[in-house]
Amino acid sequence: MRICKISMKVVTTAIFSVWALGVFFLSGATPCRAQATAPADGAYLLGTNSANPTLVASSAITDQPPAADPAAPALPQEEALPRDDQWHFSTNPYLWFPGVHGTATGPNGGRLDFRASPGDLLSNARFGIMTGLQVRRNRLVASLDVLWIRLEDDKALPFPGILGGPTSANIKATEFLLTPKIGYRVINEERIKVDALAGFRFWYLGENLKFNPSLLGLNFSGSQDFVDPVVGGRIQVALSPKIAINILGDVGGWDTGSQLEYQWGALLGYKIKPRLALQVGYRYLNVDYHGSRGIVFSATTAGVLLGATLDLK
Repeated sequence: MRICKISMKVVTTAIFSVWALGVFFLSGATPCRAQATAPADGAYLLGTNSANPTLVASSAITDQPPAADPAAPALPQEEALPRDDQWHFSTNPYLWFPGVHGTATGPNGGRLDFRASPGDLLSNARFGIMTGLQVRRNRLVASLDVLWIRLEDDKALPFPGILGGPTSANIKATEFLLTPKIGYRVINEERIKVDALAGFRFWYLGENLKFNPSLLGLNFSGSQDFVDPVVGGRIQVALSPKIAINILGDVGGWDTGSQLEYQWGALLGYKIKPRLALQVGYRYLNVDYHGSRGIVFSATTAGVLLGATLDLK
Protein backbone atom coordinates (compact mmCIF):
# COMPACT_ATOMS: atom_id res chain seq x y z
CA MET A 1 0.00 0.00 0.00
CA ARG A 2 2.83 2.38 0.78
CA ILE A 3 4.30 1.82 -2.71
CA CYS A 4 0.92 2.63 -4.29
CA LYS A 5 0.70 5.84 -2.30
CA ILE A 6 4.20 6.87 -3.39
CA SER A 7 3.33 6.12 -7.04
CA MET A 8 0.07 8.05 -6.83
CA LYS A 9 1.87 11.07 -5.39
CA VAL A 10 4.51 11.00 -8.14
CA VAL A 11 1.87 10.58 -10.87
CA THR A 12 -0.25 13.43 -9.46
CA THR A 13 2.79 15.72 -9.36
CA ALA A 14 3.67 14.74 -12.96
CA ILE A 15 0.13 15.42 -14.14
CA PHE A 16 0.01 18.95 -12.79
CA SER A 17 3.61 19.77 -13.75
CA VAL A 18 3.14 18.95 -17.44
CA TRP A 19 -0.45 20.25 -17.40
CA ALA A 20 0.75 23.56 -16.05
CA LEU A 21 3.49 23.71 -18.69
CA GLY A 22 0.87 23.25 -21.41
CA VAL A 23 -1.61 25.67 -19.88
CA PHE A 24 0.81 28.52 -19.52
CA PHE A 25 2.78 28.25 -22.76
CA LEU A 26 0.57 31.17 -23.74
CA SER A 27 0.10 33.38 -26.58
CA GLY A 28 -2.52 36.14 -25.82
CA ALA A 29 -1.90 38.72 -28.18
CA THR A 30 -0.80 38.90 -31.72
CA PRO A 31 2.73 40.28 -32.22
CA CYS A 32 2.13 43.66 -33.66
CA ARG A 33 3.52 44.66 -36.95
CA ALA A 34 6.81 46.28 -36.09
CA GLN A 35 7.22 48.36 -39.22
CA ALA A 36 5.82 51.80 -39.84
CA THR A 37 4.68 52.60 -43.35
CA ALA A 38 7.45 54.29 -45.25
CA PRO A 39 6.76 56.90 -47.92
CA ALA A 40 5.77 55.25 -51.18
CA ASP A 41 8.24 55.17 -54.04
CA GLY A 42 8.28 58.60 -55.58
CA ALA A 43 6.95 60.33 -52.47
CA TYR A 44 9.92 62.71 -52.75
CA LEU A 45 11.49 63.91 -55.99
CA LEU A 46 14.86 65.53 -56.64
CA GLY A 47 14.65 69.14 -57.84
CA THR A 48 15.82 69.81 -61.41
CA ASN A 49 18.10 72.70 -60.50
CA SER A 50 21.46 70.98 -60.86
CA ALA A 51 23.26 73.86 -59.20
CA ASN A 52 21.17 73.55 -56.06
CA PRO A 53 19.30 70.22 -56.07
CA THR A 54 16.40 70.15 -53.59
CA LEU A 55 14.05 67.44 -52.37
CA VAL A 56 10.44 68.51 -52.88
CA ALA A 57 7.20 66.70 -52.04
CA SER A 58 5.61 64.86 -54.95
CA SER A 59 2.23 66.29 -55.99
CA ALA A 60 0.93 62.73 -56.49
CA ILE A 61 1.35 62.08 -52.77
CA THR A 62 0.46 65.42 -51.20
CA ASP A 63 -2.28 66.48 -53.63
CA GLN A 64 -0.57 69.91 -53.73
CA PRO A 65 0.15 71.62 -57.06
CA PRO A 66 3.83 71.56 -57.95
CA ALA A 67 5.77 74.72 -57.18
CA ALA A 68 6.55 76.91 -60.15
CA ASP A 69 10.20 77.12 -59.04
CA PRO A 70 11.68 73.69 -58.09
CA ALA A 71 14.12 75.47 -55.76
CA ALA A 72 11.29 77.14 -53.85
CA PRO A 73 10.22 75.56 -50.50
CA ALA A 74 7.35 73.07 -50.65
CA LEU A 75 3.95 74.21 -49.50
CA PRO A 76 3.00 73.36 -45.88
CA GLN A 77 1.40 69.95 -45.45
CA GLU A 78 -0.81 68.42 -42.77
CA GLU A 79 0.87 65.76 -40.62
CA ALA A 80 -1.97 63.25 -40.90
CA LEU A 81 -1.75 60.81 -43.79
CA PRO A 82 -4.36 61.09 -46.56
CA ARG A 83 -7.41 58.81 -46.50
CA ASP A 84 -6.68 55.31 -47.76
CA ASP A 85 -9.75 53.32 -48.86
CA GLN A 86 -7.80 50.26 -50.00
CA TRP A 87 -7.77 46.98 -48.05
CA HIS A 88 -4.37 45.99 -46.64
CA PHE A 89 -3.50 42.48 -45.42
CA SER A 90 -0.43 41.13 -43.66
CA THR A 91 0.49 37.89 -41.91
CA ASN A 92 2.60 37.59 -38.77
CA PRO A 93 4.19 34.19 -38.02
CA TYR A 94 6.16 34.20 -34.78
CA LEU A 95 7.93 32.10 -32.14
CA TRP A 96 7.64 32.79 -28.42
CA PHE A 97 10.23 31.36 -26.01
CA PRO A 98 8.86 32.02 -22.52
CA GLY A 99 9.65 30.87 -19.05
CA VAL A 100 6.73 30.29 -16.69
CA HIS A 101 6.11 30.22 -12.95
CA GLY A 102 3.01 30.08 -10.77
CA THR A 103 0.69 27.75 -8.88
CA ALA A 104 -1.89 25.13 -9.88
CA THR A 105 -4.65 23.57 -7.76
CA GLY A 106 -6.41 20.40 -8.88
CA PRO A 107 -9.87 18.95 -8.24
CA ASN A 108 -8.68 17.16 -5.10
CA GLY A 109 -7.49 20.44 -3.57
CA GLY A 110 -3.79 19.64 -3.91
CA ARG A 111 -1.65 22.68 -4.70
CA LEU A 112 1.49 22.62 -6.82
CA ASP A 113 4.03 25.44 -7.22
CA PHE A 114 5.79 25.17 -10.56
CA ARG A 115 8.58 26.86 -12.46
CA ALA A 116 9.88 26.04 -15.95
CA SER A 117 12.54 27.60 -18.14
CA PRO A 118 12.21 28.15 -21.90
CA GLY A 119 14.40 25.07 -22.38
CA ASP A 120 12.04 22.94 -20.27
CA LEU A 121 9.07 23.91 -22.42
CA LEU A 122 10.90 23.42 -25.70
CA SER A 123 12.10 19.95 -24.68
CA ASN A 124 8.47 18.84 -24.21
CA ALA A 125 7.05 20.57 -27.31
CA ARG A 126 5.86 18.20 -30.04
CA PHE A 127 3.85 20.46 -32.34
CA GLY A 128 2.94 24.11 -32.56
CA ILE A 129 1.44 26.88 -34.69
CA MET A 130 1.89 30.55 -33.84
CA THR A 131 0.65 33.07 -36.38
CA GLY A 132 -1.41 36.20 -36.80
CA LEU A 133 -3.31 38.12 -39.48
CA GLN A 134 -3.64 41.91 -39.72
CA VAL A 135 -6.29 43.74 -41.78
CA ARG A 136 -6.67 47.49 -42.29
CA ARG A 137 -8.85 49.79 -44.35
CA ASN A 138 -8.26 53.49 -43.78
CA ARG A 139 -8.61 53.82 -39.95
CA LEU A 140 -10.43 50.53 -39.40
CA VAL A 141 -8.06 47.84 -38.07
CA ALA A 142 -8.57 44.17 -37.19
CA SER A 143 -6.34 41.29 -36.12
CA LEU A 144 -6.52 37.55 -35.51
CA ASP A 145 -4.02 35.58 -33.43
CA VAL A 146 -3.86 31.75 -33.38
CA LEU A 147 -1.72 29.65 -31.05
CA TRP A 148 -1.85 25.86 -30.96
CA ILE A 149 0.74 23.96 -28.94
CA ARG A 150 1.08 20.32 -27.92
CA LEU A 151 3.36 19.10 -25.12
CA GLU A 152 4.16 15.47 -24.40
CA ASP A 153 6.37 13.66 -21.91
CA ASP A 154 6.98 10.13 -20.60
CA LYS A 155 7.56 9.80 -16.87
CA ALA A 156 9.17 6.67 -15.43
CA LEU A 157 7.60 5.57 -12.15
CA PRO A 158 9.68 4.57 -9.08
CA PHE A 159 9.98 0.85 -8.38
CA PRO A 160 8.74 -0.11 -11.89
CA GLY A 161 6.77 -3.30 -12.26
CA ILE A 162 6.44 -4.11 -8.55
CA LEU A 163 3.29 -6.15 -7.85
CA GLY A 164 2.44 -5.95 -11.54
CA GLY A 165 2.00 -2.18 -11.44
CA PRO A 166 2.69 0.26 -14.33
CA THR A 167 6.26 1.18 -15.22
CA SER A 168 5.70 4.58 -16.88
CA ALA A 169 3.13 7.29 -17.54
CA ASN A 170 2.59 9.15 -20.82
CA ILE A 171 1.29 12.69 -20.35
CA LYS A 172 0.00 14.96 -23.13
CA ALA A 173 -1.15 18.57 -22.86
CA THR A 174 -2.79 20.61 -25.64
CA GLU A 175 -3.44 24.34 -25.67
CA PHE A 176 -5.37 26.30 -28.29
CA LEU A 177 -5.92 30.07 -28.14
CA LEU A 178 -7.88 32.21 -30.60
CA THR A 179 -7.82 36.01 -30.23
CA PRO A 180 -9.78 38.18 -32.70
CA LYS A 181 -9.77 41.96 -32.20
CA ILE A 182 -11.20 44.97 -34.02
CA GLY A 183 -10.46 48.63 -33.49
CA TYR A 184 -9.88 52.14 -34.73
CA ARG A 185 -6.65 54.00 -35.59
CA VAL A 186 -7.00 57.11 -33.45
CA ILE A 187 -3.69 58.62 -34.60
CA ASN A 188 -2.54 58.04 -38.17
CA GLU A 189 0.58 60.04 -38.90
CA GLU A 190 3.66 59.17 -40.88
CA ARG A 191 5.88 58.56 -37.85
CA ILE A 192 3.39 57.49 -35.21
CA LYS A 193 0.24 55.38 -35.28
CA VAL A 194 -2.01 54.54 -32.31
CA ASP A 195 -4.72 51.84 -32.43
CA ALA A 196 -7.47 51.20 -29.88
CA LEU A 197 -8.59 47.53 -29.93
CA ALA A 198 -11.23 45.29 -28.34
CA GLY A 199 -12.11 41.62 -28.74
CA PHE A 200 -11.94 38.32 -26.89
CA ARG A 201 -9.57 35.44 -26.19
CA PHE A 202 -10.82 31.85 -26.40
CA TRP A 203 -8.87 29.28 -24.39
CA TYR A 204 -8.94 25.48 -24.79
CA LEU A 205 -6.82 23.29 -22.52
CA GLY A 206 -6.67 19.50 -22.88
CA GLU A 207 -4.88 16.87 -20.79
CA ASN A 208 -4.38 13.14 -21.24
CA LEU A 209 -2.68 10.64 -18.89
CA LYS A 210 -2.07 7.00 -19.83
CA PHE A 211 -0.14 4.37 -17.88
CA ASN A 212 1.96 1.62 -19.40
CA PRO A 213 0.88 -1.13 -18.89
CA SER A 214 -2.63 0.30 -18.77
CA LEU A 215 -4.08 0.58 -15.27
CA LEU A 216 -7.84 0.99 -15.06
CA GLY A 217 -8.99 3.72 -12.73
CA LEU A 218 -5.84 5.85 -13.09
CA ASN A 219 -5.93 6.73 -16.81
CA PHE A 220 -7.31 10.23 -17.25
CA SER A 221 -8.51 12.51 -20.06
CA GLY A 222 -10.08 15.94 -19.61
CA SER A 223 -10.37 19.48 -20.98
CA GLN A 224 -11.41 23.01 -20.05
CA ASP A 225 -12.35 26.04 -22.11
CA PHE A 226 -13.32 29.63 -21.35
CA VAL A 227 -13.60 33.03 -23.04
CA ASP A 228 -12.25 36.37 -21.80
CA PRO A 229 -13.21 39.78 -23.23
CA VAL A 230 -10.12 41.94 -23.72
CA VAL A 231 -9.43 45.60 -24.47
CA GLY A 232 -6.09 47.11 -25.34
CA GLY A 233 -4.04 49.15 -27.75
CA ARG A 234 -0.94 49.37 -29.88
CA ILE A 235 1.55 52.15 -30.59
CA GLN A 236 3.83 52.11 -33.65
CA VAL A 237 6.72 54.58 -33.82
CA ALA A 238 8.94 54.83 -36.91
CA LEU A 239 12.55 55.63 -36.04
CA SER A 240 13.56 55.57 -39.71
CA PRO A 241 12.13 54.27 -43.00
CA LYS A 242 13.41 50.78 -42.06
CA ILE A 243 13.29 50.67 -38.25
CA ALA A 244 10.20 50.85 -36.03
CA ILE A 245 9.17 50.15 -32.44
CA ASN A 246 5.82 48.60 -31.46
CA ILE A 247 4.41 48.73 -27.93
CA LEU A 248 1.26 46.73 -27.17
CA GLY A 249 -0.91 45.62 -24.28
CA ASP A 250 -4.35 44.38 -23.27
CA VAL A 251 -6.34 43.44 -20.17
CA GLY A 252 -9.42 41.25 -19.73
CA GLY A 253 -11.23 38.57 -17.79
CA TRP A 254 -13.08 40.42 -15.04
CA ASP A 255 -14.64 37.20 -13.66
CA THR A 256 -16.11 36.18 -17.03
CA GLY A 257 -13.71 33.36 -17.94
CA SER A 258 -10.67 34.07 -15.81
CA GLN A 259 -10.55 36.37 -12.81
CA LEU A 260 -8.06 38.61 -14.59
CA GLU A 261 -5.53 38.45 -17.41
CA TYR A 262 -3.21 41.12 -18.76
CA GLN A 263 -0.20 41.39 -21.02
CA TRP A 264 2.29 43.86 -22.44
CA GLY A 265 4.99 43.60 -25.08
CA ALA A 266 7.58 45.58 -27.01
CA LEU A 267 9.04 44.75 -30.43
CA LEU A 268 11.81 46.23 -32.53
CA GLY A 269 11.29 45.74 -36.27
CA TYR A 270 13.62 46.04 -39.25
CA LYS A 271 12.40 46.11 -42.85
CA ILE A 272 14.66 43.88 -44.97
CA LYS A 273 12.49 44.00 -48.12
CA PRO A 274 9.63 46.27 -49.27
CA ARG A 275 7.05 43.70 -48.09
CA LEU A 276 9.01 41.87 -45.35
CA ALA A 277 10.06 42.97 -41.87
CA LEU A 278 11.64 41.01 -39.01
CA GLN A 279 10.92 41.64 -35.31
CA VAL A 280 12.52 40.80 -32.00
CA GLY A 281 11.13 41.71 -28.61
CA TYR A 282 9.79 40.68 -25.22
CA ARG A 283 6.30 39.65 -24.10
CA TYR A 284 4.79 39.33 -20.61
CA LEU A 285 1.47 37.61 -19.85
CA ASN A 286 -0.26 37.02 -16.52
CA VAL A 287 -3.46 35.03 -15.95
CA ASP A 288 -5.52 34.06 -12.90
CA TYR A 289 -8.12 31.38 -13.70
CA HIS A 290 -10.62 29.84 -11.24
CA GLY A 291 -12.56 27.02 -12.89
CA SER A 292 -15.11 24.46 -11.85
CA ARG A 293 -14.30 21.56 -9.50
CA GLY A 294 -11.83 23.76 -7.64
CA ILE A 295 -9.33 24.01 -10.50
CA VAL A 296 -7.14 27.12 -10.18
CA PHE A 297 -4.26 28.33 -12.36
CA SER A 298 -2.30 31.47 -11.53
CA ALA A 299 0.81 32.02 -13.62
CA THR A 300 3.15 34.49 -15.23
CA THR A 301 4.62 33.70 -18.65
CA ALA A 302 7.34 35.92 -20.10
CA GLY A 303 10.14 35.67 -22.62
CA VAL A 304 11.74 36.59 -25.92
CA LEU A 305 9.61 36.71 -29.06
CA LEU A 306 10.83 36.45 -32.66
CA GLY A 307 8.51 37.25 -35.55
CA ALA A 308 8.08 38.46 -39.10
CA THR A 309 5.55 40.59 -40.96
CA LEU A 310 4.76 39.82 -44.59
CA ASP A 311 2.60 42.36 -46.44
CA LEU A 312 0.23 40.48 -48.73
CA LYS A 313 -1.51 43.54 -50.14
